[in-house]
Amino acid sequence: MLNDFLILMKSELVITFIIFLLLFIKVGKGMKNESLLSLLQFLLLANFIAGFFFNETGSLFGGLFTTNALIAFQKSILSLGVYLISLLFADWLKKSEHMPEFFILMLSALLGMFFMISSGSLLMFFLSLELSTIPVAAMTNFDLEKKISSEASMKMILSSAFSSGILLFGISLMYGATGTISFAEMPAMLDGSPLQILAFIFLFTAFAFKLSIVPFHLWTADVYEGAPIAVSSFLSVISKGSIAFILLTALYKVFAPMHELWYNMVVLLSIATMIIGNLFALRQQNIKRFLAYSSIAQVGFILVGISGNSIAGTSSVVYFVLIYVFSNLAAFGVAGAISQQTGKERINDYKGLYQTNPFISWVLALALFSLAGIPPTAGFFGKLFLITAGASNGNYFFITVAALNLIVSLYYYLRVIRAVFMDKNEQPIEKINMHPSTKLGMIICGAGIVLVGLLSWVYDYITSLTM
Repeated sequence: MLNDFLILMKSELVITFIIFLLLFIKVGKGMKNESLLSLLQFLLLANFIAGFFFNETGSLFGGLFTTNALIAFQKSILSLGVYLISLLFADWLKKSEHMPEFFILMLSALLGMFFMISSGSLLMFFLSLELSTIPVAAMTNFDLEKKISSEASMKMILSSAFSSGILLFGISLMYGATGTISFAEMPAMLDGSPLQILAFIFLFTAFAFKLSIVPFHLWTADVYEGAPIAVSSFLSVISKGSIAFILLTALYKVFAPMHELWYNMVVLLSIATMIIGNLFALRQQNIKRFLAYSSIAQVGFILVGISGNSIAGTSSVVYFVLIYVFSNLAAFGVAGAISQQTGKERINDYKGLYQTNPFISWVLALALFSLAGIPPTAGFFGKLFLITAGASNGNYFFITVAALNLIVSLYYYLRVIRAVFMDKNEQPIEKINMHPSTKLGMIICGAGIVLVGLLSWVYDYITSLTM
């Protein structure tokens, strides 16, 4: 029994160990930020690598906690993202007076996401969601001296509280309609009654808030702009990735009997999310708001893959989130390096960046090409598989709208690339001096953007896990 506990919950136990280690270091004599950051980067890398070993299928606590090879791989993707954040924002982290607290909050949120992905009931899902949300609200206000950071944190707390209330109400209605909150028992109890439909709409609304699906996206840009860039990247990549993973489980397994209802909802919301995300991204001048609306549009494409309701749908979403980790973190990493040294966050400030900073210019270009879905970057293959999975239902109008939105997104991504490489600037951003860890993080992201797309076995491996 103990061996089952240690093996099935190894990812959660490793994260818990790191959190307690940080607490002991903080309470004790402490460590210099540089040394502590190096130690944490090593532990996070070890945690990522450990995620590929001793993965077994099983459940604990009467079915509240479940895991299998696919869930373990999803957790490894999130672990990789957190490791890359620790690399890319090393300059900001080592200068922070409260670096241990930042990692305690971030790892606590990651722990909540791990439990959320492994949830076997609505109760476990709700508790895990709160554990993953509350620390992020504190992280959003980490720049204590900035008023905009406090405003962003308040908006995050209010929107999270509102969505949590909606989720609890939906759980209450679902329990009243089915008599159970267990994911394993619920499908047999679903008969499509009006009360069950209302309960499902409330539950899906809570997912929509966390994923920034239109029209539940209004908090996103303001929070991204006010939060430190490291926190914005965590929200954009790690938080959204975890919600996408649990949404797959909820729709494909728990609410499979209500497929016709949720399919129509997903199609309508996907179209709205892609269009609104793209249109607002066209207008942005602040790089963080630009990436916020870009991430909203990307969620619209994730919904295209989810609508496929098949093995291809699961594989395409997991594959795309992996690509999204490399692409979006690379873009945020470049924005963070520039903001940390110069304080500049407007796209017009990036004009002529290539003249003085060719390396980060190419990293940014790779990231934006991938987000736009331009070959041969991994983003092209990710979007292709999402659209292919969505097309399996034969809704060609839906797929045509998705393809047209791909074309629209090219404009605003290429607008930034034009500013970096082609536009002249008499006073371009000076040479950015980066921490070696930041440069390593950018190299890993750049390599991931290229190799994950070209190495076909990555997608095949993910597909084998979904069988």
